[in-house]
Amino acid sequence: MHLLFIVKEIDNEPQGILLISSLLKQAGHQVSLVVATEEDAVEAALRLQPDVVGYTVYTGPHNWYLELNRRIKDQLPGVFSVFGGPHPTFFPEMIEREGVDGICIGEGEYATLELMNGLERKNGTTVLSDPSIANWWFKLNGSSVRPAEPEIVRNPLRPLLTDAELDELPFSDRELLYAAHKQSRRTKIKPFITGRGCPYDCAFCFNKAYSDLYGGKGRRFRRRSPGNVIRELREVASEYDVRFVLFMDDTFILQDRWLEEFMGRYKTEVGLPFWCQVRANLVTDAKIALFKESGCVSVSFGLEAGNDRLRNAVLNRNMSREEILGAAETLRRHDIAFMTNNMLGLPTGSLETDFETLALNVECRPAYANVFLFQPYPKTALGEWAYREGWMMGSFDDLSGSVSDDTVIKFGSEAEKRQIENLQKLFALGVEFPWLLPIIGRLIRLPSNQLFWLIYKLWKGWAIKNRMFPFKMTPKEYLDSALYYMRIKSQ
Repeated sequence: MHLLFIVKEIDNEPQGILLISSLLKQAGHQVSLVVATEEDAVEAALRLQPDVVGYTVYTGPHNWYLELNRRIKDQLPGVFSVFGGPHPTFFPEMIEREGVDGICIGEGEYATLELMNGLERKNGTTVLSDPSIANWWFKLNGSSVRPAEPEIVRNPLRPLLTDAELDELPFSDRELLYAAHKQSRRTKIKPFITGRGCPYDCAFCFNKAYSDLYGGKGRRFRRRSPGNVIRELREVASEYDVRFVLFMDDTFILQDRWLEEFMGRYKTEVGLPFWCQVRANLVTDAKIALFKESGCVSVSFGLEAGNDRLRNAVLNRNMSREEILGAAETLRRHDIAFMTNNMLGLPTGSLETDFETLALNVECRPAYANVFLFQPYPKTALGEWAYREGWMMGSFDDLSGSVSDDTVIKFGSEAEKRQIENLQKLFALGVEFPWLLPIIGRLIRLPSNQLFWLIYKLWKGWAIKNRMFPFKMTPKEYLDSALYYMRIKSQ
């Protein structure tokens, strides 16, 4: 069987798709990928004639994917369409939408393999022989665009993959991505994921809801063995020009014994500079010394909010101001650049509390202060609370998917809302140059404009390239990377 994955755009390598592709190819199936920014997705589907078309979907762009799927089904009515990822996982009712044949809930590797093994082609239509596949909801007789009163089959979840089972998965099929997206092939920064899950219950994150969904079906945090990760790193580095490594785990700094073994091997067997995500209250002098010795150049951590009430009572970060400042001081002492992650426009917050966040960043002195407008994602504790308590304008269907365009949270006035949106664009400059704050305070009163967006993108791009990921590039590579970065609106 032939599965065609379609993604709207690439800002990070879609690791879930690439893992599924490796597993399917290992079993003899054909897999293709189309990136909509590179090729018309409908025309590509007509050219490739897949048996199945699949989408990994986040809240925000989900309506774009549904409309694209409808157009493809109009042209290829016999194709079987499946949706996976965060939005279908938490909104499996998506199965009821027009043209949707299957919804994958939770982990998709073996669920998708079982699906592909259970499909067959009859009279130009892809048919499912057995709809009782764990992790899947199916619409029976739903392969036509407008089925008459279809039956919905809702299957239970299979257990989460264990540490050992993560090791058994084949490595990500990067060649699938690189054939479809030339910029991903050209970039010298390569991302890797060593584990899954997070033990913390931050109110803005889906990890708590995901854990509740899988209650009793496996450990919340799982991790590949150090040797397995090292083998993947060495394999990728031998095939491609890798100059910098990104560890994309939500909280890479977990598990002291794992880190000690992995870092020792990484230094001698890989030896590339790397970045990872840490958590301020887990930063210790010993861990950061280990990171530095092993090649760590930069890290990121969530500061989120400068106001103690917002950070702990609203966001459930359970982190003190002293822990944040202490982590910043430790990282500076070991000469590791760090980026803070922050949110503006929080429910029950204000322009005043957002300036408190800016002030705490000034005290931390990060290499770059990364800042987003809060998005109330569905099934997160804070997203659901914001919607239920009337802090949110519209519904979850109205989210744009962008964390830097506008906020859907209600504030005291339209003027305050606009100032918060403008502050997001100028925030990092204010952290870098605090003497600009009086000027920024006046500028944010202006109407929203493209100049602020340009300032935001240019400063972010320069700081991340030169401070966070400082590896050598030719002038052509630098220009190529910069032009692609400026094209991505969602960052």
